[in-house]
This record gives sequence, structure tokens and C-alpha cells, in this order.
Amino acid sequence: MGREYYFYIMSNKWNSALYSGVTNNLKRRIVEHKQKRPGSFTSRYNITKLVYFEIFNNPRDAIKREKQIKAGPRKQKQELIESINPKYSDLSENL
Repeated sequence: MGREYYFYIMSNKWNSALYSGVTNNLKRRIVEHKQKRPGSFTSRYNITKLVYFEIFNNPRDAIKREKQIKAGPRKQKQELIESINPKYSDLSENL
């Protein structure tokens, strides 16, 4: 069985800030974000909800996807999230 890599997007309670990243352990990474490391972007903007993620078999593909999405406008990110999660529910609750 191969390793999995994740591109993910997180948001805050009001969905006013978005954070995207790549990890090889989504559950661990979400816990780290929710612990709010002092001085981090996710702590400053209270980013605690996983609102979108994609799974890849190759880390380069996950990184490529993150760069593609980060380069686009916020509206594109919102449309991507709303395509699978229109209510911006916290998807980490079902991991």
C-alpha cells in the first residue's frame, strides 16, 4: 500500500480566512492547527476547520495542486470548497 499525501484548505469560524497546505498525515496536521501554535497564521486568524481536501499518491502532485490553487483568486478557492462542502462544515470531524 502506497503512502497518501493531502492538499487541504482550512478556514475559521466565519469563513473569512483561508489557509491551504500539503501534508502526509491529515489527522495529525489538523490537530496541530487546532492547537494554535503561537505566532502562526492559523493561530492569528483562528483557523480551525478543515473545509476541503484532496488525496494524492505522489507528494509532487499534492504540492503542484497547492501551488495551482494558491496562485488563483479567492473566488476560485471558495468555488472549489463549495463544490463539495457548501456549508463549510468541519470535515475533520469525520476523519
